[in-house]
Amino acid sequence: MAAKWIETLTGSLEQKKQYRQHKARLEGLPEPYRTVAKALERYLMYYGGITDGDTLVTMLGDSADLWERAAIDATPVDAIVGSDPVEFAETFAQAYGGARWIDKERARLTEAVAEAVNNHEPKEP
Repeated sequence: MAAKWIETLTGSLEQKKQYRQHKARLEGLPEPYRTVAKALERYLMYYGGITDGDTLVTMLGDSADLWERAAIDATPVDAIVGSDPVEFAETFAQAYGGARWIDKERARLTEAVAEAVNNHEPKEP
């Protein structure tokens, strides 16, 4: 019973466990993969703006899988991210749907503009 109450306040404990496991996987990577994987994760957390925990955990798990496989295969980092790491990160994030915090703000902006226009239509002379 206490776990359900805690999860109501903090979110899924299972997702937090999975997140910690993904973080540990990144820590176990050899260099330069560890540094790049951690930088990508940080960027995804800011850029991705994903609010759905399942989607976020899946995305971070896939990222860990990518970097573990690259390390095993000794694939050069730049062969993965290309010449533009930002473009790579943003394309990677876009592959994951899910609700993003900006979606809510976009809806708010659209609603505010529509309401303002509807409530303040210019009166014809």
